[in-house]
Amino acid sequence: MGGQLQLYSYWRSSAAYRVRIGLNLKGLAYETLPVHLLRGGGEQHGESFRRANPQGLVPVLKHGDLLIRQSLAALEYLDEAFPGHSLLPQAAQDRQRVRSIALAIACDIHPLNNLRVLQYFERSWGVPQPGRDGWVRHWIEEGFAALEAMLVDDPTTGRYCFGDTPGMADCCLVPQIYNARRFHVDMAAYPTLLRIDEACQALPAFGAAGPERQPDAPPE
Repeated sequence: MGGQLQLYSYWRSSAAYRVRIGLNLKGLAYETLPVHLLRGGGEQHGESFRRANPQGLVPVLKHGDLLIRQSLAALEYLDEAFPGHSLLPQAAQDRQRVRSIALAIACDIHPLNNLRVLQYFERSWGVPQPGRDGWVRHWIEEGFAALEAMLVDDPTTGRYCFGDTPGMADCCLVPQIYNARRFHVDMAAYPTLLRIDEACQALPAFGAAGPERQPDAPPE
């Protein structure tokens, strides 16, 4: 399939951050289509964006006429559609390992801390900011404790989540650690996660995907 790659993205969306890392690891050029999740009540709720994604969520990866509306589906599509750096290993037993780590983050940690969840707490239940922040920290800490246990002594863990080549699991882990730091999670309890994050951050593909380096990031 031909056509330009475009990414509907918000600079601080961790799900969009995952896809930006994957695009960079694959060495693919793409255009950012910013969707501001806060301005005017959230541009993701507008009619024009809802045509791209009825869920009203970023990211959406657009390739020609194709729209991919989930970050992990987008990463797998990039891996299958484009040559070069592999985001998933070849063997079935290894692929399930990488998917398990990625899904533990993308399905079990991140959705509980999503902006729409926190906004619902505020609007519908009147939960004050400290309570919302405590909710976020609780679920990140519980999830990170499990990830640390999954990774620390497993023989497949290398410099990165799986072996010595960064892949889909690392695309998910790094943005979630960024979120953890935003909410002042004490990362000292997760030395393996910190080590992997440090290795990833040394790579240009991860640095260029960072939230503060995006075209829609506010001035410092």
